[in-house]
Amino acid sequence: MEVLGGTSVGERLRFEVLGPVTVTSQGRSLPVGGARQRTVLALLLLNSGRIVPVDTLVDAVWNDRPPATARTQVAIVIAALRKTFKSQGAAEDIIVTAHPGYVLRPDGHSVDVLEFTRLVKTAETAVQQARLPEAAGAYTQALGLWRGPAFAGISSALVEDEAARLEGHRLNAYDDATAVQLELGNHHDLVPELASVVREHPLRERTRHHLMLAQYRSGRRAEAMATFREARTQFIEELGMEPGPDLQGLHDAILRDDPSLAPAPAVPATDAARADTLVVPSELPPDVPGFTGRAPELALLDTLVANRDRQHGPAIGLITGIAGVGKTGLAVRWSHRAAQHFPDGRLFADLRGYDEHHEPTPAWEAMSRFLRSLGVSSDQIPTQTEDLVALYRSVLAERRVLLVLDNVRSFAQIHPLLPGSGGCAVLVTSREQLEELVTWPQDARVHLGVLPGADAVELLGRIVGEERIDSARADTRRLADLCDRLPLALRIAAARLASKPHWTVRHLVTRLGDERRRLDELSQGAAQVRASFELSYRYLPDDAARLYRRLGLLDVPDFAAWVGGALLDVDVLDAERLMEDLVDAQFLEVVGVDATGRLRYRLQNLMRLYARERAQAEEPEPDQRAARERALRTWLSLAEEAHRREYGGHFSVVHSLAPRRPLDRIHTDELLSSPLEWLEAERLSLVAAVAQAAELGLDDLAWDLTVSAAVLFETRHYLEDWRECAEVALEAARGSGNLRGQAAMLHQLGGIAQSYQRLPEAHARYSEAMELFERAGEPHGLALNLRNLSILERFSGDLDLAMARLERAGEIFRTVGDVSSEAHALDNMAQIELERGNTELAMKLGVEAVQVMESIDRGSKRGVAQTIHRLGRVHLARSDYPKAEEAFLQVIDLVQAKSDLVGLAYALLGLGEARLGAGDVDAAEATLTEALDVVERIDSPLVDGQINLVLGEARGRQGRLDSARERASAAHAVFLRTGSPRWRAQAEGLLSRLDERPAPGTDASG
Repeated sequence: MEVLGGTSVGERLRFEVLGPVTVTSQGRSLPVGGARQRTVLALLLLNSGRIVPVDTLVDAVWNDRPPATARTQVAIVIAALRKTFKSQGAAEDIIVTAHPGYVLRPDGHSVDVLEFTRLVKTAETAVQQARLPEAAGAYTQALGLWRGPAFAGISSALVEDEAARLEGHRLNAYDDATAVQLELGNHHDLVPELASVVREHPLRERTRHHLMLAQYRSGRRAEAMATFREARTQFIEELGMEPGPDLQGLHDAILRDDPSLAPAPAVPATDAARADTLVVPSELPPDVPGFTGRAPELALLDTLVANRDRQHGPAIGLITGIAGVGKTGLAVRWSHRAAQHFPDGRLFADLRGYDEHHEPTPAWEAMSRFLRSLGVSSDQIPTQTEDLVALYRSVLAERRVLLVLDNVRSFAQIHPLLPGSGGCAVLVTSREQLEELVTWPQDARVHLGVLPGADAVELLGRIVGEERIDSARADTRRLADLCDRLPLALRIAAARLASKPHWTVRHLVTRLGDERRRLDELSQGAAQVRASFELSYRYLPDDAARLYRRLGLLDVPDFAAWVGGALLDVDVLDAERLMEDLVDAQFLEVVGVDATGRLRYRLQNLMRLYARERAQAEEPEPDQRAARERALRTWLSLAEEAHRREYGGHFSVVHSLAPRRPLDRIHTDELLSSPLEWLEAERLSLVAAVAQAAELGLDDLAWDLTVSAAVLFETRHYLEDWRECAEVALEAARGSGNLRGQAAMLHQLGGIAQSYQRLPEAHARYSEAMELFERAGEPHGLALNLRNLSILERFSGDLDLAMARLERAGEIFRTVGDVSSEAHALDNMAQIELERGNTELAMKLGVEAVQVMESIDRGSKRGVAQTIHRLGRVHLARSDYPKAEEAFLQVIDLVQAKSDLVGLAYALLGLGEARLGAGDVDAAEATLTEALDVVERIDSPLVDGQINLVLGEARGRQGRLDSARERASAAHAVFLRTGSPRWRAQAEGLLSRLDERPAPGTDASG
């Protein structure tokens, strides 16, 4: 029994999938019985070393139509495969159980698809280093592994997808191998095989290009022309398009016998020594196909050329960004673009800073290779590091060379590789910030973000085909968003569509729309989103990795540092340090500074999904739940305190008994120095937190968070956010039978309907909430509903019922100590008396309301504004227009400080009425026009109607009758729609008066 790396692996097995799936041991074939076993084994081999979820195996075996016993049958298949391997002396842990599925560990065994990938990589490296015979040998070995179509005989949609992808890789490898053979001058031998492959794949332009070139170089010029004509006919008949520019260009070059088509002459061995000093290496990888966008970033990198001659040392550029964002692609694209500025060579090295299978490339190894590329013979390269660095910098001293150092893990990797002269330039790509390089020119540092939306769609179109994209623009934009506009993910998605012409874009959008499957869908084959994240994740320190995992447990769009403190149960400053570590490692991105002056961070969606995967795989469920709940309870504590500070107390709200997690006083004071601004900064996260709390069954937390945030939703008119939170929290409360929670959310929904002027709906919601508050024994909630119902009764004209409700509510408010709501009740009583014509009593109640509101320690400016606004209304009714104007100007100052657009619209309306009443018609018209501009930014029909009504009166007095009628009609339509009979009658009265006026000679309507 062989021992590898200290672990007994038993008999060596060979797994082959590049043809029919087979397993052999010492040349003997092992029985892999039945289609299910072959399908399961195929999926495990395709994902060697990675977890394959049971759900994925079920989908693969039953093609999305599994029986109820599917998971059990998969377990039986796994057991049978283990038994087969064990019977041959192999260790039992070739297939191991790993939540949420299984892993096939290939260590000590061979898998032909892995060998194929390794050999192709070896060949590509040899090509880059101009070692063509070695490359040809590696390609021959790689292609020799194929025994037929991959996974032949397996009928599974998932496996068929992978088989098609592998076939694409085989054909690409064949084309690359053919290119090498052509460079080596083996064109005569290539023609028969190329002709056969072209017959099998007539639309592969690169293969046909190689056949034409081989035919021409073999003296078969007429056959080359016939090959082109045949291609043109097929392309036009089958695709409706001409062959591409490369094929057309070769055709034209053959017609004129272009000398560049001749094979490159071999360098005689006797000239090799003299050629050493003349070598001009050009090691850049091929330019990225379909490269899209990045114009600003390319322009920044151009400064490496523009500033090079002004520097004593080399020009150095750094490209950073998360895995898969396209750092290497950008570096290669710019390097090809700038190649003419470096006539002495372009060197490229992948330093493997994040290679799963290799240690990072040490500087001395890259330096030795660069010296050989620059013409230094191997026997002249020193073995001592200091001598090596000295020779390397001496060779570069008088040259203009570009060095591209890709996938750098640390500054130590590249420091010895930096030239000493100013004629060279160095371009580095890394997932790290490499802080040691802060002295570099800032204009050469590029932090690469995801692609803009238009560029992401364009990239998909270049790979998939513009016609398919143009016919599904909305779906394509959605697909780009699901891929986070990350180039790696976009290319994977595009490749899947390109290889599946029968798939629509919407079909792939549907597959990616399931968050549980998204990373699986984007992690099939060689290019894998999950694998690229994993290579960075493995280098994170333990505490940073734990924070990253737990951030993935939250559904919020962005967050401040205190959220990390809650997830880890540590101090905010410690959490901020770890978040900055995650920013440096490209796992988090900073989205800016919020209104409270705090940095906000976010996880891109794919990063969040990977973080959640890691949390579920590495942390017990109780720990995950505890972390989530700490964060949600901290949100509740802060939102509740923000409400308290904004109102001056726990006023106008009923709270739950959900546990809180308060922050320390210092951080709380810093965050809530302006409570509404903190709520504004957290708005989208609060909405998401309510939804997640409800989903987790934390119904008390969900509804309490909603009522605490309602002050923001109402003041800033975020009615849809308010409705979304209230509805989801209501469902959670109903699910648990929580009467107080249901009542509180019905009260909120009544307020939302009232804001939309859907008054019958509001009445029904308040009435239902009142009944539930009574059943729950909650007098405070009952009083809040009585107060709001009184407003609706007043709107409908039942002033007596409205006053009775307010008197009862006021008594309860005084009993429970809700001073703010007591002042509000007095304020509404003043309005009722005003409408009854009792202006003296209205004035008395209004003054009392202001005094009660101002008595609150650090009272609510919004509440004070509401009571002063009512006093302004009383002054209007008493025709005391100067005092009314003074009151409304005071209200405007208060509401503008809170960005209260609804309050501002009402205050401007009152100010316009005061100026109109005082006879300053032009000033009134200007003020009301300003009010109309404000109301266009909110959805508040009643104030909209009132502003149009008074504006119609003002323009009528200006003699602009057409415009006046237009405004009065608009007001009438609003009042008719919202069911406001008193206001509707006023609009009809204005229209009637306008119709009685004689038309002036001209009407400057507007």
